[in-house]
Amino acid sequence: MATVAAKMGRALLLFKPLDVYPPRTATSNKVLRYLDDRCRVHKETINRCTTIIEKRFPEWQLVMRNNLSQSIRHFDLVITVGGDGTLLRASHFIDDSVPVLGVNSDPTNSLEVEELSQEFDATRSTGYLCAATRTNFEQVLDEVLEGKKTPTELSRVSLKINHAKVPSFALNDILMAHPCPSSVSRFSFRIKKECGETSHLINCRSSGLRVSTATGSTAAMQSAGGIPMHISMPDLQYMVREPIMPRELDIPFLHGFIKPDDRMVISWYSQEGMVYIDGSHVYYKIKHGDEAEVASDAPVLKVFLPSSLLA
Repeated sequence: MATVAAKMGRALLLFKPLDVYPPRTATSNKVLRYLDDRCRVHKETINRCTTIIEKRFPEWQLVMRNNLSQSIRHFDLVITVGGDGTLLRASHFIDDSVPVLGVNSDPTNSLEVEELSQEFDATRSTGYLCAATRTNFEQVLDEVLEGKKTPTELSRVSLKINHAKVPSFALNDILMAHPCPSSVSRFSFRIKKECGETSHLINCRSSGLRVSTATGSTAAMQSAGGIPMHISMPDLQYMVREPIMPRELDIPFLHGFIKPDDRMVISWYSQEGMVYIDGSHVYYKIKHGDEAEVASDAPVLKVFLPSSLLA
């Protein structure tokens, strides 16, 4: 294995903080015991992954995801331990040169969920994009190192604000909305095609505009009534959120798709606004008169996916 691992000489192990569910003194409360168990399982997974990585890589580094502040370079593989949130966090610092392997550190136990369903929600970490867990991490990692697994190239969303490129790329989605996302905002948009054609202008009063990748189409986009897309599709999907009294002419255009060579141009007409990238942690402020442009021309993200997503 050492000669195989030499092709991937340096690994970065990125993990979710251990104090998300801080340990407590012994308790009889079932909810608190459940949270303590989540912390224990997550810590055991980190330790397990660390032990295996030490044997496979001549150089490796352990970093908590909250401490990421600059681009991830000079690594041959990034291993995220947590769930989809940790992988998403890593994606904001990675271009298309470093592949990512996600480890779901605390997967949901269906029997536990059924047993506790009448008391509280016992679902654990979401690992939709994670190819490994603590139990099979060694096997999956060896398949990666031996070339038996290849990463899938996932499309991401690029964003420009007033023609200036934003350094973060969205793996799931972008949401343009008021700082209080339930407030009504005014904006307009049109699709510009590579051939030079332009769609007619759609003027909106709504709670915002969401643009998702195929990866994000099964998250908030699907919950809002969007269409799930196969994860390998390069198109973007957009939806106007909660439109207020749209014109009949505009209704068919409030939800649609942006082809890989096309781009959407949005003009913002509210006093203030925000562009949220993959949730609420990464955002950019916009104001009245600003123009944003979204497209799928961002560098892809290379991810080793679970086989269930590749069917």
